[in-house]
Amino acid sequence: MTSTLCNVLILCTHNSARSVLAEGMLNHWARRLGREVRGFSAGSAPSGRLNRFALEVLQAAGVDTAGYRSKSWDEFSAPDAPPLSIVITVCDSAAAEQCPVFFGGTGQPVKVHWGYPDPSDAEGGDEGKRRAFELTRQAIGYRMLQLVQLPLSTMSQADLQQALGEIARS
Repeated sequence: MTSTLCNVLILCTHNSARSVLAEGMLNHWARRLGREVRGFSAGSAPSGRLNRFALEVLQAAGVDTAGYRSKSWDEFSAPDAPPLSIVITVCDSAAAEQCPVFFGGTGQPVKVHWGYPDPSDAEGGDEGKRRAFELTRQAIGYRMLQLVQLPLSTMSQADLQQALGEIARS
């Protein structure tokens, strides 16, 4: 990677839960560890709202969610969009969709799928959903911590692809 800032786009169909958890945890770890990584989230069919449980568990973990919103992935294929280094899908339906073309600082970003079950589908009422969201936040947070600890500024795209694949298997 040639740029010092690594922009990461996390995709999920509705951009209301898993992708928001991932954006929050990635930015949280990057800030805490002083890493030049910035996370964004978007969806192919954004719901226009963020899941209240996603915001609740992020805030309980000390993540600043000010300014978060549900948005379309089209924003990231516009000419003024930040150059992307990595695109991560976190839900199976988004992984199967035909993504728009995203450009990084040196061409196409590295793409990887890190799937998680939808915590919105959890049983047990609000407490069951809250528990599912917290467990999903922890799982996503662990992978995002591994990502920000990579030597991103010195990795080739092939090495980055391999490292992201290894994180997916962890």
